[in-house]
Amino acid sequence: MAHTTLPFGDQPAVPVIGLGTWYMGEQPDSRKQEIAALQAGIDLGLTLIDTAEMYADGGAEEVVGEALRGRRDRVTLVSKVYPWNAGGQKMQVACEASLRRLQTDYLDMYLLHWRGEFPLQETVSALESLVRQGKIRRWGVSNLDIDDMQALWRVDGGQRCATNQVLYHLASRGIERQLLPWCQQQQMPVMAYCPLAQAGRLRQGLLNDPVVNEIADAHQATAAQILLAWAIGHPGVLAIPKAASIPHVEQNAGALAITLSADELARLDNAWPRPAKKTPLDMV
Repeated sequence: MAHTTLPFGDQPAVPVIGLGTWYMGEQPDSRKQEIAALQAGIDLGLTLIDTAEMYADGGAEEVVGEALRGRRDRVTLVSKVYPWNAGGQKMQVACEASLRRLQTDYLDMYLLHWRGEFPLQETVSALESLVRQGKIRRWGVSNLDIDDMQALWRVDGGQRCATNQVLYHLASRGIERQLLPWCQQQQMPVMAYCPLAQAGRLRQGLLNDPVVNEIADAHQATAAQILLAWAIGHPGVLAIPKAASIPHVEQNAGALAITLSADELARLDNAWPRPAKKTPLDMV
């Protein structure tokens, strides 16, 4: 059976499938369903929750905050800061606003959402200040390619980065050329966002692909579960699919029990090969 947990930040073991919250908090009519889905996910053991101040302008954090009432100590909570807030007093204010919306006094992990104008040293210093204050336990980055990660490694304190969250799915495999092996070498978990290619919207034909569906049928699973099993089958990779309904969350949790054979992996590799050489980091 595939590994179902990974060391992450200060946590010895978090589930390799978490709960993504992008697009949550945008529709008031969906709020109850979103809260119920997050709570169901926690009850199923998907206790890593990823959000950001960007999502619905803080609305997703508010949904998560409501979902976590009475459950905060059961989850590993990750949020992200806008690049234009990623230094000095701006980061302090942004983090405190996220904490208020999330109804908590600390984050397990706080990520730079993507690289902006602030020098990396200034961002690292601000993140380390938040650690000293107890407002965050650890910090990481998102959407940083290999050059940015190597630049971060040269910055004082930069090697305390605890994760890199990037777009990764079967039809977007560019990170396998350089970035993923480098992160694995540093024993740094990679958080895969859009592991289902936004329900296939990012890559036409992925969820309808005959090879994916033949393998799904063999496992009495869905195509989405096969894509998740493929992603988390890579050492050091956690997947954070969006989880806006209870059936979706149950389906995502079911992928933890699927182990793909060497033959199945070879067939997927042949159908959706990784690029022949390094490509620019994919992001949405």
